[in-house]
Amino acid sequence: MNAHARSLTSSYPRSLVVTVVLLLLAAVSAAALWVTRGSANASELASSGFPSASPVAPGGDVTSAGELSELDKTLLVKVRQANLWEAPVGRLAQTHASSEAVKRAGVHLMEGHSKLDAMVRDASQSLNVAIPDEATPEQQALVRKMQNASGAEFDQMFANVLRSSHGKVFVTIAQVRATTKNSVVRTFADQANLTVLDHQKVLDDTGLVVGGTYDEVAAAVAPKESN
Repeated sequence: MNAHARSLTSSYPRSLVVTVVLLLLAAVSAAALWVTRGSANASELASSGFPSASPVAPGGDVTSAGELSELDKTLLVKVRQANLWEAPVGRLAQTHASSEAVKRAGVHLMEGHSKLDAMVRDASQSLNVAIPDEATPEQQALVRKMQNASGAEFDQMFANVLRSSHGKVFVTIAQVRATTKNSVVRTFADQANLTVLDHQKVLDDTGLVVGGTYDEVAAAVAPKESN
């Protein structure tokens, strides 16, 4: 035992020294656990929590369910990407929003995109279509932007950004449903149509969607004039 230790034990009872050491160790462990949980929560906000997509094998575009068009594939990809960022934003609304209507819309997003994601993964696997495991860089940037907002600012951003994205994909869903020759895609488009329509309704019900957002959707989905 060194001189410092002998001095410590001679000045204080051994039991007291042991107790102090144990308390210090407990404090360090608690701090480490808090940091770990904080990191996990931060990651959880940015993650959908959905399983990865199954890998696909080389193959043709004609399946037992019918011919598969490029637009059919585009719908599967777009819906998968929407799930990967809109579900986390719906979860974010539960802690960052001040409006109860926005929180309600967030719950609809979490539940709807969870169901759609299970369907799109099944459809992509059965049709051998590759779908992404990440949202687009633009979508990821929107998630980060919303993470840094709260209260009325978050409410306004949430209602308008999500209403715009749902309005744009709604038109693609309708086009696929009207034209697809594939029965699997047709069934998927039916559910996607119901889900996105529901989300548009609850976002409209927030009363926060501005006229410019509807104009933006109209401009994005307007038929392009050919020369």
